[in-house]
Amino acid sequence: MLNYIPMNRRNFIRNVSAFSAVTVLKPEIVFASNNNSAVRIGLVGCGSRATGILGAMSESSNIQITALADLFEDKLASGADFVNKLNQKKGYASVQKKNMYAGSDAYLRLLENKEVDAVIIASPGYSHPLILEDTVAAGKHVYCEKPLAVDADGCRQILRTAQNVQGKISAFDGFQIRYASPYVEMAKRIKRGDIGDLVTVQLYYFSSGGAIVPHEGMSYDEMRIRNHYHFHEISGGCYLDQAIHMIDTCNWILGTHPLSAIGDGSRKGGPGFGNAWTNYQVIYKYPDEVNVSVHSSKFGKVFGDVCARFIGTKGMAEAHYSGGVFILGENKWDSGIAHSASDLTPESIARGTSSSSLDDADTNKGKAFIDSIISGSYLNQLESGYNSTMSAILGREAASRQEKVTWDELAYTPQRIDPKLNLKQFDRK
Repeated sequence: MLNYIPMNRRNFIRNVSAFSAVTVLKPEIVFASNNNSAVRIGLVGCGSRATGILGAMSESSNIQITALADLFEDKLASGADFVNKLNQKKGYASVQKKNMYAGSDAYLRLLENKEVDAVIIASPGYSHPLILEDTVAAGKHVYCEKPLAVDADGCRQILRTAQNVQGKISAFDGFQIRYASPYVEMAKRIKRGDIGDLVTVQLYYFSSGGAIVPHEGMSYDEMRIRNHYHFHEISGGCYLDQAIHMIDTCNWILGTHPLSAIGDGSRKGGPGFGNAWTNYQVIYKYPDEVNVSVHSSKFGKVFGDVCARFIGTKGMAEAHYSGGVFILGENKWDSGIAHSASDLTPESIARGTSSSSLDDADTNKGKAFIDSIISGSYLNQLESGYNSTMSAILGREAASRQEKVTWDELAYTPQRIDPKLNLKQFDRK
């Protein structure tokens, strides 16, 4: 994913076999014998996405953040302020200066740190395949934010990495909806036939636009990285950042991935900054003649609705981020999450059934990750993460090309987006 292979990575690859042989054994020895031992976390990428992951994980599990890595010194400093507060709440020491790494090879130095058991990857999407591959090679447990890649070539790299996990570590993706209790119950009911034969699915994610980080005096590369959501080649665009959550939900419930896609979209309504599209409309063909439509947008100042709607011969299942999760038809069911502002009553608030359908998603997923490490029952989610990432890329490519694209075409034809970054410029002189 980078335009060069740093000397430190060459050394890392050369020495990784002996290194991983030690680190793979350590979690089983430590955590199986002492349930009070904290899982020691290293964070790669100290932006806003990381704070949500670590905040929930620290609340639900016994972790200590022991190392940080970021391309930029200021991000490293702000990340340290946040994680040190989390450590302090649990009675653990702050991250030592020697365990804080900045620059183009920061993540490699973190992976060589024997005080790290597990790694959270929360850097921009373009960097995920390479960092994930090296983390697995180092024998570290890993939680990688979505998207796992921004192109089909990166997805193939993810699939190869998934095959190298081989039950030695836990490897989690960042799709948390599968751990949200209302969605889990809805999925169970759909799969057992409560809405009958599934005919069609409607998915949408309507988001407000992203802020633009001031970039006066920055190089072109730094400006793009700090504003990565606005740049297709750095983040993959809003379809891979947001619509991908609904696509993953669909793949999970249908138990498969799409066969083909057609679509359209544009940059209309955007801020005139960057090159990422503001809206997509995609129609997928899934096996068993199931058609799935996806509408995704990211612009303006108003955050709209996020919804997955499954329509079958006996009813309809519907799940919103903040508008209820329920089934209508022959087998009615309601999760108890408020459908609208008018549903917020003192009784519903007292029951704790009035807020977002995602309230426990991050907490449950973070706990599952740490529990898998402590118990030694390692889980590998990279293949399902690959399928959902490829599904989103399939839709994005169909829209950008304005032609039908098949899964097999995308999977077997090389497709790579080169970010054209020179990361060495950010190293200390």
